[in-house]
Amino acid sequence: MRINKYISDTGYCSRRETNRLLQAGRITINGEVCKGDAEVEQEDIVLIDGKTIPSKGEAVYIVLNKPVGIVCTAARQVKGNIIDFVNHPSRIFAVGRLDKDSEGLILLTNEGDIVNKMMRSENGHEKEYWVTVDKPVTEEFLRAMAGGVDILGVTTKPCEVTSLSKYEFRIILTQGLNLQIRRMCKALGYRVTRLERIRIMNITKGDLEQGEWRNLTKEELRTLLAQLN
Repeated sequence: MRINKYISDTGYCSRRETNRLLQAGRITINGEVCKGDAEVEQEDIVLIDGKTIPSKGEAVYIVLNKPVGIVCTAARQVKGNIIDFVNHPSRIFAVGRLDKDSEGLILLTNEGDIVNKMMRSENGHEKEYWVTVDKPVTEEFLRAMAGGVDILGVTTKPCEVTSLSKYEFRIILTQGLNLQIRRMCKALGYRVTRLERIRIMNITKGDLEQGEWRNLTKEELRTLLAQLN
């Protein structure tokens, strides 16, 4: 098994965070500093910073209504990091990201495999946002957003976009490019002033107050996992 999958399966951290640890030379296999393409056998001794990887215990799936200012990183040295903000007793990490200036739903878990399944844009998992911009929303703007916008050297996938008010619109994405909505709006001459994610696949905000988190219900988790398989 590849080292990044091995560690993410333990629930210690995501594959992305594992890659950072590998680059920093903080992971060893049988006393040797590990390379990114290393394979792990059952009998191997894998250490991080010279310590064994703790057991993740019971599976954890929670949803947080993230406020503006919280950073979706597991790096504890970063001020306002999401791990310290949630302060969960289990070692968890965020599934995907919301940038520091955005708010709304984000999932956190200690199950590494779910991160990789949800992050694959080809799987078409929906995420819904309410967006406020600095200029009136026009039909031309809505059509352009829905049809695809050229950013980061690619054209975004077609998506569902509807007007909510003079300065607000709703958008449902099935991909997750870096700062995608903000970049799309900027390319069309608009600036985002507020961005809130209100749905991730089957999970909605409901009455979850900003800054609060809760465990997924059994039905939410059952539906989520079914959609990921």
